[in-house]
Amino acid sequence: MDKEALKAAVCSAIDAAKADIEKLALCIESEPELGFKETKTAKKVEDYMRSLGLDPQTGLALTGVKSRVKGGKPGPSVAVLAELDAIGTPDSPKADPLTGAAHTCGHFLQTSVMLAACTGIIKSGVMKELAGDAVFFSVPAEEYVEITYRKSLREQGKLHYICGKGQLIYEGHFDDIDMAMMMHSQANMPQKAVAIGSSSNGFVGKTVQYIGKSAHAANAPHEGINALNAACLGLMGINALRETFREQDIIRVHPIITKGGDLVNNVPADVRMELYVRAATMEAIDNTHKRVDAALKAGGDAVGAQTIVETLPGMLPLHCCKEMNDLFVANVKEFSPETEIVDSGHFSASTDMGDVSHLMPAIHPFIGGTDGALHTKDFTVTDFDAAVITPAKAFARMIVDLLYDDAACAKKILADNKPLLTKEEYIAKCDSYFSK
Repeated sequence: MDKEALKAAVCSAIDAAKADIEKLALCIESEPELGFKETKTAKKVEDYMRSLGLDPQTGLALTGVKSRVKGGKPGPSVAVLAELDAIGTPDSPKADPLTGAAHTCGHFLQTSVMLAACTGIIKSGVMKELAGDAVFFSVPAEEYVEITYRKSLREQGKLHYICGKGQLIYEGHFDDIDMAMMMHSQANMPQKAVAIGSSSNGFVGKTVQYIGKSAHAANAPHEGINALNAACLGLMGINALRETFREQDIIRVHPIITKGGDLVNNVPADVRMELYVRAATMEAIDNTHKRVDAALKAGGDAVGAQTIVETLPGMLPLHCCKEMNDLFVANVKEFSPETEIVDSGHFSASTDMGDVSHLMPAIHPFIGGTDGALHTKDFTVTDFDAAVITPAKAFARMIVDLLYDDAACAKKILADNKPLLTKEEYIAKCDSYFSK
């Protein structure tokens, strides 16, 4: 069967499964779970994969689910990834009332795309004509939240890194993958469109604790050491640095206070914060986050409080493979010429797909069919076909392109795109950020 016939077959199989995929998407959206807690979502993915005749690996980095479909001949492995976790959006009408989690980042759509592409590949039977493997991989904990909780998992020996793909890399679950692709919903893009990005910011995470001395806030404030004042001064110090941030580095520093004291009538003696230091390059992150540490410590020194800053590896900047981006666009244009193509360039948010992109060719297109800002109650699906079916078909067709003709296309991309880091270099770099 020629390549175009194979691509048509996977699209027909996806169309036939559309109702089931949409039902599954709504089911996943209805039970949102935060990172490394996605047990219900992982079970839904596992069950769906088993219904296709697959035998997935489960429990990877606690909740990840991975299936492999072998081709007719040996060759490269191409993965379609999706993220299991939700984000905290307690004011969303679809939020879990106990946890505040909601799928306002669209990860339930990612999962639907990945499983739709998987369905197209399985039901069409095209893999027997291809050289290599297709891997379908649901990964945990892309959202870098609940840092204290994740640190506790690390202390228990359950995790080494506190972000999903980094942990999967550490455990070796990307060792048998050569290239990877994943989509993400785009904010405020209700029309049928895809936005092709080239790069993103990376970041390191930090927890901060100011330890002061408690005293009666009215009768004896002079006997205390106000840790909240230390935190306020530390934040002012960070703000004083902002004028020195270079525009081309796209630096973002955004803290939250997670504990501001214990009782309003006591001088706050234990104040805690979490924050990210983001930038477009690892060099800019390295140069900036140490200056942020100095500003935070200066706040404690000013009032006599002890300052404890713990730095944790976060996410590496994303570097998309141009050839794979071009292949994605070409496929969308072939079967959906009405879809608008947007060049989104660099985005200042982060994704742990950046970690994967340092080890292998990878892409992360943004997909329309959704409206409202990400991570807000206003995020909603406007066009399921645009949000899920279009990228699913594009990914499934790309698998055919990449692995057809003895995987000539995949082999050329792999030859032309050398990894930015080896796995060993990646682990060494990430481990270098652990400090306290």
